[in-house]
Amino acid sequence: MRALLVEDDPDVGSDVEQALRAGGFVVDRARDGESAWFMGDTEDYDLSVLDLGLPRLDGLSVLKRWRAADRCFPVLILSARGDWTEKVEGIESGADDYLAKPFQSAELLARVRSLVRRAAGRSSALLDCGRLVLDTRRMSATLDDKPVQLSPLEFRFFDYLAHQQDRAVSSGELADHLYGSDETSDTNAIEALVLRLRRKLGADILLTRRGFGYEFGSRSRS
Repeated sequence: MRALLVEDDPDVGSDVEQALRAGGFVVDRARDGESAWFMGDTEDYDLSVLDLGLPRLDGLSVLKRWRAADRCFPVLILSARGDWTEKVEGIESGADDYLAKPFQSAELLARVRSLVRRAAGRSSALLDCGRLVLDTRRMSATLDDKPVQLSPLEFRFFDYLAHQQDRAVSSGELADHLYGSDETSDTNAIEALVLRLRRKLGADILLTRRGFGYEFGSRSRS
C-alpha cells in the first residue's frame, strides 16, 4: 500500500512515517500544501495522512482540491487543534477520519488500516485469499493454515492484491503501489517478484490473465 504523508513538523513527520512503514506502507512525504496537492493529484495513493496547519496551502484547501478533482483515496486528517467545528468542516470537505495530536502510533495504524479496508469493501484485518491468509495487524501470513515467512515487499504485494476486490492487477499498477516515488521500479521487477513467489509458495498461488495482470489462484484450501 502506498501512502502520502503531508506533515511539515519534522519530528511528527518522522514518527508518523516510521509508524506507517512499520505497518507495511510505502510512504511518500510532502512538507507543504502546494507539494501535497500536486502529488495527490498526479500520483495514485491508497491513503493520505494530512496535517491541516501547512505552509503555502492549508490542509483543508488541499483536501478540497483533491475531492474537486475526484481524487477519492481515503484521507486521515491530523491536527493539533481540537475544535469540533474544525472536525465537522474536515469531514464535510471529504476527510474520512480525524485524529487529534498528540496520538499513539498504534491508534494511527489502526485507523489507517481501517480506512484502507473500508475503501476496498473489507471489514476484517484477516484477508482470506484462499490458501493464503494475511493478518494485517501482525504483518504475518499462513498458507494452508501453516505459517509462512514473507519479506516486507512480498507481504505488500499480497496485501495490495487482496484489497483489489478479486480483479486482475497489472504489473504497472503493482509497481506504482509497491514502491515509493524515490525508488526505482518497473514491470520487470514485478515479474521477477511473481516468479519468486510462485517458486516459494507454489505455482498455483498466482494466476496470470494475459492482457490484464495478476490475481490470486485457486481458492481451494483442501
